This record gives sequence, structure tokens and C-alpha cells, in this order.
Amino acid sequence: MAGKIKHYFAGGNTARGFFSLYDECLEGLERIFILKGGPGTGKSTLMKNIGSKWVEEGYDLEFLHCSSDNNSIDGVIIPALKVGVVDGTSPHVIEPKVPGVVEEYVNLGEAWDSEKLALKKERITDLNSRVLSAFQFAYATFAQALEIHDEWEKIYINSMDFEKADKLTEKLIHSFFGNMTLNKPAEIKHRFLGAATPEGAVDFVPNLTEDVAHRYFIKGRPGSGKSTMLKKLAAEAESRGIDVEIYHCGFDPHSLDMLIFRELGVAIFDSTAPHEYFPSREGDEIIDLYGTIIEIGTDEIFADKIEVYAKKYKEKMKEAIAYLAQAKGLRDELESLYIEAMDFAVVDSYKDMIDGEIEKLAK
Repeated sequence: MAGKIKHYFAGGNTARGFFSLYDECLEGLERIFILKGGPGTGKSTLMKNIGSKWVEEGYDLEFLHCSSDNNSIDGVIIPALKVGVVDGTSPHVIEPKVPGVVEEYVNLGEAWDSEKLALKKERITDLNSRVLSAFQFAYATFAQALEIHDEWEKIYINSMDFEKADKLTEKLIHSFFGNMTLNKPAEIKHRFLGAATPEGAVDFVPNLTEDVAHRYFIKGRPGSGKSTMLKKLAAEAESRGIDVEIYHCGFDPHSLDMLIFRELGVAIFDSTAPHEYFPSREGDEIIDLYGTIIEIGTDEIFADKIEVYAKKYKEKMKEAIAYLAQAKGLRDELESLYIEAMDFAVVDSYKDMIDGEIEKLAK
């Protein structure tokens, strides 16, 4: 029987620039193949092909998706074999923190015809410069959107009953964990459930929670304490030795969007736009913070201000996404120049080499 694939992002285009969680996602692995080589070298295709083989062999996989190209992946992990293959080119520079990890660098740039590339050097330099500029504009615009969002949040923060918020968090802690304390250190994973991409916001909530029995959908306005609640739940779980998958916000990585406690069959997440979902099966439950810890009537009292902030925020997000799309178009053109100079037979030989090494681990 074929294995299953979990999908998530390990890096994101955020209001704080490109934010990487790659090192955190690779923790626990013992063998890492780090692919080097610029655009058009077939890194994503190589990793997808390796993934396709091993999922058919019955292994569960994790696909690390690329936030700058919806059709590409930046990594594939086979947890049971403690092995991963990842794109190690900028901006996601891989520096595993765990001593004893065996790293092997694979330079796909060796498949380039350097003479062909030399003839296009000026065009390549120009495109690289324009790609960098487009990303810088995107990050600056996301930062402006965050400033607007912060002002929007203040409306609800000022209408919050913090004592009720604390009591709700304590209630959830008791509901999820009871008196449970496990005699082991908790395994903590940091990831992104979604990302801002050239095609807009993308998330993998349905995939990540498909086999979780109990899902809690947090509904609440900006500034209603959703992330703070999740941080407290994560800290409590860790102190009790309970494993936690921590999913950061793809817009502001300092905030959290979801926690999954797979040992307990529990997921709790911010179920508001751009990752808004509603209960669809047994075991789903809504936690509505408006009217619970936010004073009812706040929407009406500050309707005019809220409308202004919401409109400005939406406009800035749309503008930032347009810059990401511009960067994607320029990178596509850049890739085409490199592809023309590639010998993909060399890439295939590297794929076979990596597959052979993974097969040794599987025996």
C-alpha cells in the first residue's frame, strides 16, 4: 500500500522578509542530501521523482513546498528512514544544528554548459537583479500591510477581557491534556501551514489535519488573542512531554496559526481568512472568541475604522502578491536560459545516486 504525503512550507515570504524554518524542519534527520545549483537545474523535479518512488514503496513522506513557486518543492523527507533531500540554494541556506548529521552536497550546476551560459551573462545578471528587487518590494509591502493590521488589532485588543481569555486557555489545557504528563522530552516541530505565493495565499490545513480525530476551529477578529492562546497551549504541551507540531503564520512568523498534537488526535487552528474553514465531520468544533472574550458590539461601534483598515490591508496584500508574481515571471525567464544549457542526463545520474543511498538505509 502506498504511503501518505504531508504537505507544508518550511520558508515563507513574510512581512519580516523571507523567513526560514528549514533547520527546524530537518531536525531529527541523520542523513541530508543538500542540492546546489541555480534555477533550471531540475532540483524540484529530482525531489518529486524520489518522493514518488518511495511513497509507492509504502513510506510516508513530507513535501516542503516552495512559497515562491506553487508548482515546485524545496525538500522531501522520509521520516522513517531519517533522510531528507533539500534545495540548499539561497534564500534557504541549510545549516543542520544536530551534531552527527551526515550532510552530502550535490552540485547540479555541474550539468551546465558554462560556455553557453557565458554568452547570456549580461541577461542573467539583469534578471537576477530584477528578481531581487521584486522580492524586496514584496517584503516592504507586506511590512506595510502588517503595520495596518497592527492598528486594526488594537481595536479588538482594547475590547478584550483578558481574564476570560486566560480562563478559556486553562479550560482548553484541561480539556486537551487533563492530568497527563509523559515521561519523555517533547518533540517540537516548527513549520508553516501556508504561505503567500505568486498565486495568492495557499495552505495545507485539510491535508495536515485529515487524520486528526478532533479539530478545533478558532474564530476571532484580528487582535483577539488567537496566537497567544496557541503559544500557551504549545508551551504547556512541551512541559508535559507531549509532541507538538507548531505552525507559524505565513504573514507574520512571530505569530502562530495552528498546533497539532498527533499523540492525542487533536488539532487547533486559526480558522479565519486566508485559511478559513468550517466543521465538516464528526469531531470538529468551533471556538468563537467574539462574544466570549471580545465585547459584543465592538464591530458596530468601530465599523468605520474597521472598514478602512480592512480595505487598506487588502490593497497592500494584493500589491505584495503582485510583486511575488512579477518575481516568479522573471525567475521563469531566468530558468529558461539555464535549462537551455543543462545536460539533464547528469541530473538523472545524481538522482539515481541519491536513490541508491536511500535504498541502503531502507535495507
